[in-house]
Amino acid sequence: MERTPRLAVTMGDPAGIGAEVVAAAFAEGSTDADLLVVGDAAVLRRALALRGLDLDVRAIDDPREARYDAGTMDVLDLANVADHEWGVLREAFGAASLDYVERAIDLALDGVVDGIVTAPINKQATRMAGAEHAGHTGLLAERTGTETYSMMLVEDDLRVTHVSTHVPLREACDLVTEERVLDTVRVTRAGLRDLGLDDPTIGVAGLNPHASDGGLLGDEEADEIAPAVERARDEGIDAVGPESPDTVYVRAARGAFDCVVSMYHDQGHIPIKTLGFDEAGGVSGVNVTVGLPTVRTSVDHGTAFDIAGDGVASPASMRDAVSLAATAVRNRRDRGA
Repeated sequence: MERTPRLAVTMGDPAGIGAEVVAAAFAEGSTDADLLVVGDAAVLRRALALRGLDLDVRAIDDPREARYDAGTMDVLDLANVADHEWGVLREAFGAASLDYVERAIDLALDGVVDGIVTAPINKQATRMAGAEHAGHTGLLAERTGTETYSMMLVEDDLRVTHVSTHVPLREACDLVTEERVLDTVRVTRAGLRDLGLDDPTIGVAGLNPHASDGGLLGDEEADEIAPAVERARDEGIDAVGPESPDTVYVRAARGAFDCVVSMYHDQGHIPIKTLGFDEAGGVSGVNVTVGLPTVRTSVDHGTAFDIAGDGVASPASMRDAVSLAATAVRNRRDRGA
């Protein structure tokens, strides 16, 4: 009988809402996957108390000790948080959050877990701790030897990937090249197959307003994006574009495309987060890194220092990230990937 997908869930920055959303999502129970939390057991106990959750924490030193019993959170306890506080920016907390990610990657590379789900880290804290990468994705790519990858955001029926993410906008425009657009379309198709969409239609957004309006508002569409789309189609990928970025996301949300390839960070993030925030301030949506040899999903929100410790953070995005990771693991198994 096939093993239930086993996922390493990182705790995120100890000062943020990561421990709280991990604890709250864990308490809801998951029939999708067995979860091994990688973090600090003492902080997770504080998060459980914060939410008034009746869960046991089993702190372990070796992942082989995990039993995945109902009502008990198995925590690979790195015990690396001293003088814990909520909502503070601290170098030591940035270093701790990086330790969790590094350990989760090791578990995935060693085959101990089938995928990774990450709670939010704080980029300022990790920079203070000496991180070379802006976030999780670059670190994951480096450690797994991955050269071509992309961030995919998922919110209900809207999915977007990105040609570039955490770079200044001026630099992002220079990164819109034929090869980068084509690479992103390719890994987008692979990522969609992980989600169970075997023959997806991919809409490719333009960079300029109205996708340059026939060259009146720029030349990137004709020089870089359109040739990439044509090459993708020659490879058998159902890619369409460049499409006007002010309408392509609405069309995708209504079913015209299974995913939109965005040219830069905010172009893709704004429509996703417009759909993802609810009236109470909670956020749903999932961040998927496509192109990696291992499944990796993440919450689509930050550390939220302003509400950390208040016991009000929504676990919706973490819950969805776990479910989507489990789905991707199963689909990869079905394809023999």
